[in-house]
Amino acid sequence: MEISEVDILIIGAGPSGAVAAGYLEKQGAKIKVVERSKFPRLVVGESLIPRVMDHLDEAGLLEDLNKQHFQIKPGARFIRGEVISIFDFSQKFGAGWDWTWQIPRADFDDVMAQSLVKRGVDISFETTVTEISFTGSTSLTTVVDKEGNISKIKAKFVIDCSGYGRVLPRLLHLDKPSKLNPHSAIFSHVVDINRPEGIEGTQISFDVLDTEVWLWVIPFSNGHTSLGIVANTEFIDQLATDGDTADALRKAIQLSDFYVKRFAGTEFLFEPVHLKNYSAAVTKMYGDGFALTGNSSEFLDPVFSSGVCFATESGILAAKLAWRQLNGEEIDWEKDFTQYMERGIAVFTTYVKEWYTGNLQTLFFHRPENLDVKEKVCAVLAGYVWNEENPFVKKHNRVIRSIAYMLQNNKTLSDNIERNY
Repeated sequence: MEISEVDILIIGAGPSGAVAAGYLEKQGAKIKVVERSKFPRLVVGESLIPRVMDHLDEAGLLEDLNKQHFQIKPGARFIRGEVISIFDFSQKFGAGWDWTWQIPRADFDDVMAQSLVKRGVDISFETTVTEISFTGSTSLTTVVDKEGNISKIKAKFVIDCSGYGRVLPRLLHLDKPSKLNPHSAIFSHVVDINRPEGIEGTQISFDVLDTEVWLWVIPFSNGHTSLGIVANTEFIDQLATDGDTADALRKAIQLSDFYVKRFAGTEFLFEPVHLKNYSAAVTKMYGDGFALTGNSSEFLDPVFSSGVCFATESGILAAKLAWRQLNGEEIDWEKDFTQYMERGIAVFTTYVKEWYTGNLQTLFFHRPENLDVKEKVCAVLAGYVWNEENPFVKKHNRVIRSIAYMLQNNKTLSDNIERNY
């Protein structure tokens, strides 16, 4: 049986694996990427946030991505009835990118993978990890290709970027329940034949139908638009009677006063996909000789498009730490990886929870807006959730709840805001 040897094995060629591989290729590491799917392939996560651009740049992927002319995303729009709240990334607190993209993930991921192949990165598509064993930090991974050929890969370190495949959590029994209440989604793409001109036809929007029910609308530059309904799992199950996801998504569109004329009767480009109870977590994010990144470790909720950001943040961080360790440095994985990632995850977890309690929606849709509050929230939505100079990051566990309470009780926000900072 063939046994190859590498410095670092990367499982998965999605955004997390791509930035990890891109960074490591630039350092001269001997790497191997194994990917279960054939690219291009359909996957959710079609709205990026600006923090992702830092990682794509550092991994050397921006040049080829820029050539694709993906839809520019300068911010996000939230709709509830007749009230519209727009967050402009150029008006956020602190430094950082002020735009990103809305992308068909099949194209986006494929462009990154082919860019890496051009740079000489060894990627095996349609190759499945079936077994892994560790001797200290050295691993031996068994893989099977699409023809059924079995081979083994000996690696000094493994970075699991397998996303929803959750390869190492499954093989090493690291899964645990999410702290978030169960939510589900159904989505598809349409040819957006009724797309308006201007921002109405290009801006990503979230139409809030009820506190726990919302529709996403993500226009792409190719004329297609992604439509998805997100709600508590019980609501989604009631929509999808007899497993008819197309009927469920059509019913969801009918619930939207804002979008029903634009999308009613539109044919779906593929059978709508049902993502059930999508939130996930793990008992630990690293071990001797491996690290878990992206959705293979933790996935929260699509409401603020944080999924790809956590994937690329953890992917490039794991690559940096692993490479430093292989070059003789002593790495404190608990402090430099787990605790770092958990700080950002905790911030977004708070915002997701407060969205579904309604507290964050109270803040978003209250009029008049407080622009100081809005710019600090905008920085969070842009993915800069490790910047503790932002009080809406540092005091995330109470500031949203406190402000919502003041607004709901008709207290003057400007007189009370400082004490919550």
